[in-house]
Amino acid sequence: MDSTGKQVTFGEALTAALLLKKVIHRQCAGSECVGLLLPSSVGGALGNLGVTLAGKTAVNLNFTAGEDAMRHAIEKSGILTILSSRVFVQKANLPDLPGLIFLEDLLSTFTPIAKLVAGLASRFLPARVLVAASRPDAPAAVIFSSGSTGTAKGVVLSHWNLIANVQSTAQVFSVGSTDGMLGVLPFFHSFGYTYTLWFPLLNGFKVVYHSNPMDAKIIGELAGEHHPTVFLATPTFCLGYLRKCTREQLGSIRYLLVGAEKLRPSLAEAFEKKFGVTPLEGYGCTEMGPVVSVNGPNTESLAYRAGSAGRPLPNVSVRIVDPDTFAPLAVGETGLLLVAGPSRMQGYLGDPDRTSEALRDGYYVTGDLAHLDHEGFLHITDRLARFSKIGGEMVPHLRIEEMIETILGEHCCAVTGIPDDQRGERIAVLMTRRDITAGDLWKSLSATDLPRLWIPKRENIYRVDVIPTLGTGKIDLRATKAMALELAQTSLVGAGGLDAN
Repeated sequence: MDSTGKQVTFGEALTAALLLKKVIHRQCAGSECVGLLLPSSVGGALGNLGVTLAGKTAVNLNFTAGEDAMRHAIEKSGILTILSSRVFVQKANLPDLPGLIFLEDLLSTFTPIAKLVAGLASRFLPARVLVAASRPDAPAAVIFSSGSTGTAKGVVLSHWNLIANVQSTAQVFSVGSTDGMLGVLPFFHSFGYTYTLWFPLLNGFKVVYHSNPMDAKIIGELAGEHHPTVFLATPTFCLGYLRKCTREQLGSIRYLLVGAEKLRPSLAEAFEKKFGVTPLEGYGCTEMGPVVSVNGPNTESLAYRAGSAGRPLPNVSVRIVDPDTFAPLAVGETGLLLVAGPSRMQGYLGDPDRTSEALRDGYYVTGDLAHLDHEGFLHITDRLARFSKIGGEMVPHLRIEEMIETILGEHCCAVTGIPDDQRGERIAVLMTRRDITAGDLWKSLSATDLPRLWIPKRENIYRVDVIPTLGTGKIDLRATKAMALELAQTSLVGAGGLDAN
């Protein structure tokens, strides 16, 4: 069910998906990919299920990324038909994209006889008859990466990629028919697609959807009413739940899995203290379907280590190598993270060059820096792209952000690098706190143990209304850098430490 009150049983969902399957066969004969422009909802889940039953490849369009990004995905995927909802398109003020068909209109075309036939088929026919013939290695979905550091790439995931990832996670977390999930992550994000859609379906338990993961008040009310036991979120979203939800509302949760960004220890401790559940941090990437590693549910056992991204899933292989030579590094040494396993993507859609660059000896080159400790727990240090080379030294943005957040509080700053004529790059900071000046923050940073080279100049600390973020809650690195560059250019005509407003 979802927050609008729509509710379907497993049988009703299969019946509806079979009806959609016929429409998709008729409407989408000229394309292997079918677009979906739907929020996390009953309609979104049914649309995706119908596409899969029809043997087509699902492409959930990122409606938070803007019209250009959606049109790029449509063109790259060769999409001719997009399943959507007229109510959703109007409410979200989305553009009129080519090939839109609305679920509301389709409902009126389903005759009572067609519904009866589909219902009987869902009840009595075997699965091999209901699902269009499709090989395990056939593409199930194309998920366009967030594009936080460059042009979004279409990650091609097969049916086997998704099933393998779900099965591996199910070996870590015991779930069954008595469980329930609160699904708030978008289907255009791999964590939302694989784990709020297919994880409950393949393990036979219910899910309650809400379309906006930042609606903490409504999400708390849904949790209080439906008593979910499994919840997926990002640290950014968890901060809102911490402020607006009660212990009674989230008290039924057994497994709270968080990913997409670093979980700060202070947030984890505050969440555990208020709600009695420990956020279990994991690590993943779209190219791996997405989960690579996760902390186990028993915080008293060797399956959990605070501050880590957990241990690799069963059947997932991890390597730490030198970023320049790709030579293996010893346990405890930080290097470039490579990952492999049955959930590894087939490649980037229509982009063999990028695919070749991303894969090495069967491993996916994540672009993240990490190390493994002696007990096999994975520790993510930073993205390789989130460093500035200043005077020949690599300066990590995440370390500076963490120090700033100990001064300002969590989720109120972003660090990036901007060009510098003398040293190659310099550090720039965007902050949202209104009660502290650039000079105050600079003085506080200067009093820390950060190396002097890492401390931004006062004139490169900018106050802004909001930090640019993606629909997944992660910092939009491209937009952050662009904003910092614009502010730096503006500051040339005035004093340093300029406000953005």
